Amino acid sequence: MATQENQNVIVMRHGDRLDNFEELWVMKAERPWDPPLHQDGKIRAFCTGQKIRSSIDFPIHRVFVSPFHRCVQTAAEVVRALCDVADHSGESNVLSSNSDSVIIDPSKVKVSIEYGLCEMLNLVAVRAVAAPKDGDFKFSISQYESELPAGTVDNTVEPVYKKLPEWEESLESARARYVEVVKALADKYPSENLLLVTHGEGIGSIFTELNKDATVLEVAYCGHLYAKRSIQFGENQSFTAGEFVYEKQTGIISAAK
Repeated sequence: MATQENQNVIVMRHGDRLDNFEELWVMKAERPWDPPLHQDGKIRAFCTGQKIRSSIDFPIHRVFVSPFHRCVQTAAEVVRALCDVADHSGESNVLSSNSDSVIIDPSKVKVSIEYGLCEMLNLVAVRAVAAPKDGDFKFSISQYESELPAGTVDNTVEPVYKKLPEWEESLESARARYVEVVKALADKYPSENLLLVTHGEGIGSIFTELNKDATVLEVAYCGHLYAKRSIQFGENQSFTAGEFVYEKQTGIISAAK
């Protein structure tokens, strides 16, 4: 007997990056193309996670995240908020400096790094002064996974992109990549609700895919959008998916084309 339900996907930008606050950081960093979050970014990410948790009527089952450090740290804060055993969504001062003291239930959400959600790999997005000269971004996935809340990482997931896109990809290719990856992840887990942590261009690409007559002017740190689609399940794990429908957004400024 066929059953039907909705699949929900939230796509979110990372929090405030450190190099926008400390200009000299790039000059002394070993990997200047991969800034971490500023402390304000961590707080913003945790608070955004709390707001998402308190505003939705469905569980988040999986979080997929770009391999860039600022996105991994954003995902860590959001996951702590989603998995917090206590509901602090009504408290404005739960974070004094970070959320490390929050007690979580790691069984609530599973997290995986997805190369396909990475930053646009070109000089439009990666500042020339910081870009790797040889195009090698030298990500340490195991190191970044260790920064995610203990017990939440799912190493069994096969990523959509097995490696980073080629350096100097075009704007059009990057935008198509974001749309492709979101759909591929949703199709891979049709019975689960997803939260994807990516970059500003990723948010813009998905927003304009869902709103064909709009153009995105700006995406705030931790800006995010909600989309959903209907899924009809048949026998032997088969399913038929409807088209994603735009629901709402926070922190995205757009205009009509």
